[in-house]
Amino acid sequence: MKIVLVTDAWQPQVNGVVTALLELVLEMKKSGHEVDVIHPGLFSTWPCPGYAGIEIAIRPRKKIAHLLHACKADAIHIATEGPLGWAARGYCVKHGLAFTTAFHTKFPEILNVALKIPLSWGYTLFRYFHKPSSGVMVPTLGVLNMLQKRGFKNLCKWTHGVDTELFCYHPLTSGYAPLEHLQRPLSLFVGRVSYEKNIEAFLKLKMPGTKVVCGVGPLELSLKKQYPNVMWLGLMARDELAKVYASADVFVFPSKSETFGLVLLEAMACGTPVAAYPVDGPLEVLCDAEGTPLGGVLDEDLLSGSKKALVVPRIEARQRAVQFSWENAAKIFENNLVFAQTGRLTNLNRTGKVNFDATNSARVFKT
Repeated sequence: MKIVLVTDAWQPQVNGVVTALLELVLEMKKSGHEVDVIHPGLFSTWPCPGYAGIEIAIRPRKKIAHLLHACKADAIHIATEGPLGWAARGYCVKHGLAFTTAFHTKFPEILNVALKIPLSWGYTLFRYFHKPSSGVMVPTLGVLNMLQKRGFKNLCKWTHGVDTELFCYHPLTSGYAPLEHLQRPLSLFVGRVSYEKNIEAFLKLKMPGTKVVCGVGPLELSLKKQYPNVMWLGLMARDELAKVYASADVFVFPSKSETFGLVLLEAMACGTPVAAYPVDGPLEVLCDAEGTPLGGVLDEDLLSGSKKALVVPRIEARQRAVQFSWENAAKIFENNLVFAQTGRLTNLNRTGKVNFDATNSARVFKT
């Protein structure tokens, strides 16, 4: 099957969406599918306001129409709601082509925090964007329920995975030379240093030991000045990042607006337990079918949760992480696709039942 993936998030950007899409493309190609990616690097771009390092396409409509026409795809997936996503959506609607979309990021919350745009405005715009989609893929049950309440239709389950070979298990914290001189315990944050990550909730914690931050973003310079005792590592190659995860005593995840949280799985795969708020992403990643957190602690008091997580067995974190695989995530994605010309599902029996277990897939259909 020939698949076209349209995304505003792609290399050299470094974030969870890019990681998920790169792994997805790799797995789909392993399964024998042909995947064409339409990304900002194919267009003239402009820096995204407020987000250094992220380039967005300028006036992409004409070129994206040419690319989509030339691709003759069996299935079209629009991954993001940026300029390329809107241009691809417009082309598909105009030419009567069915397509799927994904809800990767709670942008209305980001716009609310960064620009004070009311949430209702943001979700009205996003509901309009996803309305013609034959399947809006979401990574957690919490996000699905939230979007249903806000009037979104054709929602379907997806999930993500983790590379358990790259992020290999360490039964004890391993040494990483740049961090060896720091006082333990090492509390780690990995992610963009930006508004939506709620990073100051982590930086303000009165934790013993040393805080370590991996990542860059629009708040980086100001926060470095405010928190000089934090070890700031900046942007890291993924093999180096794996060493940092393995050296940490606890991974602290302060965000309350994540749709999933791939960094949680990466830390846990290395054996590092996590502490997070009991919100959508962490609930999906940590909790088993009975709702019991494994591999970390969920607590409204992030300081208390971080201290409790220090004694969570490292093997428990690893065992939970390996329940998520990119191979399974790719199979679920494939089952959610629709043929562009007919709108029919490419490979799935209609069950009408949602099961948000990491090892199963199902779909919600519009009634």
